Order: sequence, then structure tokens, then C-alpha cells
Amino acid sequence: MPPPATPPHPRTGRPRSAAADAAILVATREALVELGWPKLTMGDVARRAGVAKTTLYRRWAHKSELVVDAVAVLFDELELPDRGSLLEDVQGVVLQFAALLERPETKTALMAVVAESTRDPALRERIRSAIVERQKRLVLLGRERAQARGELPYEESPVQAARDADLIFDVIAGAVVHRALVSAEPVDEAWARSFTSLLVSGLGGGRGR
Repeated sequence: MPPPATPPHPRTGRPRSAAADAAILVATREALVELGWPKLTMGDVARRAGVAKTTLYRRWAHKSELVVDAVAVLFDELELPDRGSLLEDVQGVVLQFAALLERPETKTALMAVVAESTRDPALRERIRSAIVERQKRLVLLGRERAQARGELPYEESPVQAARDADLIFDVIAGAVVHRALVSAEPVDEAWARSFTSLLVSGLGGGRGR
């Protein structure tokens, strides 16, 4: 029986090593691509990362939690440069997101943890907090820019603003994930422009070309 896990948040006691954390997450992604979800073990990750299994279990109780955190780091690489218009901003992030989903470690990890989360409410919550909620920052940033440019109206209440942000995120993430991972169709510039034009038109931001 492994030792109890320590939540991946700062706490009192011996400080965590950022270098060890990074090595563990890299090793997790490498092992996942090489071995696949069924054969991936905490012991294998520990060996690849050059750390003791106890070090691993102090940070993560189960491999599903470890894989979520390993892939969350990749999603944190997504950026939203200011391309001058809402249409171009959204199209750029859609293409970035699609490129991320094409990486073997992302594709394998995401599909595995989503499947596991159907039986594990705690894992669903971890996916929400580590990936979904953190990436909503892109929606908020894009909307703020569009409002400052006069492309989108300001919401009448903070509650409505939060609901709109959730809906926009769900539409973009759902469409790209379905296209790339479920339908296995390309998310190329032509598709991204058509999708983005439809979305922006629905948001009241004007029609794209």
C-alpha cells in the first residue's frame, strides 16, 4: 500500500524540488507515449525520473492524478498573442490548441484521463481545476481585448460575464477536441477560419472573411 499522497500545493515541511517535479512530469509523458495507459506504472515513472517511489507518492496518490498534472503543463504553454482582431486572436489559439492535441503525449494522456474520469468524480474535478479552469484565462483575455477594441459589448453583470466565458470555452474546446480526437479530421487553417468566423458572428463580433 503506497504512502498517503501530499496534495500538489505548497505546505509546511520539506520544500518540494521544482527540478524533481519537472523531471517526474517529463518522465510521465515519455512513459505514457512508450507504454500506453494500461502499462504505465508509478514505479516506471520514478525510475525514469531518477527519484524514489516515495518521492512520487508524496506528490501524487495515483497515476491518473500524475498524468493530469503532466498534461496540464503542456496546456499551460498555450498563449494568446494580440493579432489585432477577435477573429485572428481566436483563430490563432484554435490552431495552437489543435497542434497541442496532435502531440502523442497530449492525445494519449487526455483520452486516457477523460475515460478514467467517467468513473472517478475526484479525477473529473482535478481535470477541471488543473486544465479547464486554468485555460479559461485565454477566453477572458481574448474577450477583454475584443471589448476594448469595441468588437464585443460589455456584459451587464459579473454573473453573466462568467457564464459567457464558460460557454465560449466549452464551444471552442469541444469543437476542436471533437474534430481532432473523435472525428480524426484535420484542424487546418481553412477549418479554423470557418469555425472562428461562425463563432465570432454568433458573439456579435462581426463576420469574418
